[in-house]
Amino acid sequence: MLNSKQMRRSFLTMLLLLVFINSCSKEDVNHTGPNNNDTDNIDITLNQKATGASSHDLLSDDVFKSMIIEVVYVDGFEPSQNAINNFKSFLEARTFKPNGITIEKRAITSSGKTKYTIQDIIAIEEANRTKYNTNNQIAVWVFFVDGASHENTNNGVVLGTAYRNTSFVIFEETIQDLSNSAFEPNRSVLETTVITHEFGHILGLTNLGTDMVNTHEDTEHPKHCNVENCLMYWSAETGDGLSNLIGSSSAPQLDAQCIADLQANGGK
Repeated sequence: MLNSKQMRRSFLTMLLLLVFINSCSKEDVNHTGPNNNDTDNIDITLNQKATGASSHDLLSDDVFKSMIIEVVYVDGFEPSQNAINNFKSFLEARTFKPNGITIEKRAITSSGKTKYTIQDIIAIEEANRTKYNTNNQIAVWVFFVDGASHENTNNGVVLGTAYRNTSFVIFEETIQDLSNSAFEPNRSVLETTVITHEFGHILGLTNLGTDMVNTHEDTEHPKHCNVENCLMYWSAETGDGLSNLIGSSSAPQLDAQCIADLQANGGK
């Protein structure tokens, strides 16, 4: 039989072993997310809502005091640093995030497709996204893809699409094909235009989660502004607006009506 000292030693050994096993089990579970990030305690469905559903949260500091932008691109299709800088300036000008806005970039390998449906893009996001909303930080995913939109036709091309409340895609290969040559727009100007236009949709413009102060939705192109020189004019996300950017050194800006909408929804 074991004496009292031996019993205590045996009990302590078993207790330490159980703690060790429990710690290992938790560690294994925590490493199931993309890039070994712990997403067990994060409700990722909060980042899988309809476009415009998080407009107030993105614009205001009522809940989220900071923002992180996860920029992911296929190798060889990295957006220009100038466009990323312009994007951050746009965010700082229109949103209240007192604890700052962070942009993180990384590359992934190509899926090998030449055309992408939105379901293809969603599958890539769900396999690679690592940033989701936390208690006081809101997260956004933007993907720069090597290929064309499945929605392209002989009459026009799609340059970008906002498809969830914190997700949008930029068809970077198409942008590269349509820029930086004679009689084509400057690439960073075109990138900036499409990036900020799509983020404008995520901010709820136009009439897409952010209510209009005055009616200015284009009836022929719903969820777009009817002011031709506004960033949220419909042609900004398609090849139809390229001619307007030739020779321009900057992207279009939001017009006064779109800014008023954002301000009324908690933004700047």
